Amino acid sequence: MKKLKMSIATMLLLAVSFINAQEKEKMKMDHKMDHGKMMDMNSDAKAEAILNDYFSLKNALVADDTKKAAQEGTKLVASLKAFDTSSYTKEQQEELADIIEDATEHAEHIAESAIDHQREHFKTLSKDITDMVAITGTKNTLYQQFCPMYDKGSAWLSTNNEIRNPYYGSRMLKCGKVQKTIQ
Repeated sequence: MKKLKMSIATMLLLAVSFINAQEKEKMKMDHKMDHGKMMDMNSDAKAEAILNDYFSLKNALVADDTKKAAQEGTKLVASLKAFDTSSYTKEQQEELADIIEDATEHAEHIAESAIDHQREHFKTLSKDITDMVAITGTKNTLYQQFCPMYDKGSAWLSTNNEIRNPYYGSRMLKCGKVQKTIQ
């Protein structure tokens, strides 16, 4: 009976180990597929991925969530680096290269900083993303919003016309106005 219990325990351990190994392999495959999907996306989809990461970062700043903002900054860096400018004119490619280089630098700072410093870099990052959208366009309606109080006036993009200020978060959540609609 003792040997039977040992055999059952051994079989259970082997089964759990096998399941864990399968889960790890599945996670690796999922990660490779996500990366592969990013590589297969066309320029429009990659531009939208950049915007989605930017909006996630903005929302983290609105929520005063330093850790989430840092994570979203890291994701944004990856999206920016994956962006392929080859479908644009030579002049646009040069402009986009400059924008992406600057935006990447600011997103990297956001990934490594405290919230006040994240917000400082978000200001320039927002200008870069706005400049990028002027070249790439977007399939969604965006709202350029403006806070007159932060650093002598600061703009950001949003998918919603309701003001949610990323520069002040909960301290001045509704400070600002919609400057223009981008379609």
